[in-house]
Amino acid sequence: MKQRIVISGRGGQGILTLTRVLAEAAAVAGHDVITTETHGMAQRGGSVLSTVKVGPFRGPLIGIGEAEIALFLHADNVPVHGSYLRPDGTALVNTVVRLPQPTVDADGLAIKAGEPRAANLALLGFAVGKNVLFAGAELFEGVIRATTPPKYLERNLAAFRAGIEAAR
Repeated sequence: MKQRIVISGRGGQGILTLTRVLAEAAAVAGHDVITTETHGMAQRGGSVLSTVKVGPFRGPLIGIGEAEIALFLHADNVPVHGSYLRPDGTALVNTVVRLPQPTVDADGLAIKAGEPRAANLALLGFAVGKNVLFAGAELFEGVIRATTPPKYLERNLAAFRAGIEAAR
């Protein structure tokens, strides 16, 4: 099992948390995992790119045209980092605008769940609901439970589950 995942967004959108959840889920599932992060102008709301490689890879980098999955927390990042996606890859985009790629209003789902900062987990749930990731909802939910502070847990789980429902 091998999967290369690119996560792209702006600073402050929970990209590093999403990367951690993906990596820990891969480890719990018994897969090798390698992550990288490029922060760029993250502190000023600029682009952030994170990658997760699940499976027996030797190096951390994902080259142009190599990722099977791309998770975009902001539609403006599709032209910036979309080139990492393989021609037959799957991009999932957080936006209210119709695009050629599957889209979900992860921001809106997170707000409805009571945790506006959980758009990252709503997008993760959308990816899980689309069955494009290496593991299913139960494993990811367990990792979210293990990594989320108690005061945010129920709202984060609600955002994740709303993403799954939006994929149906």
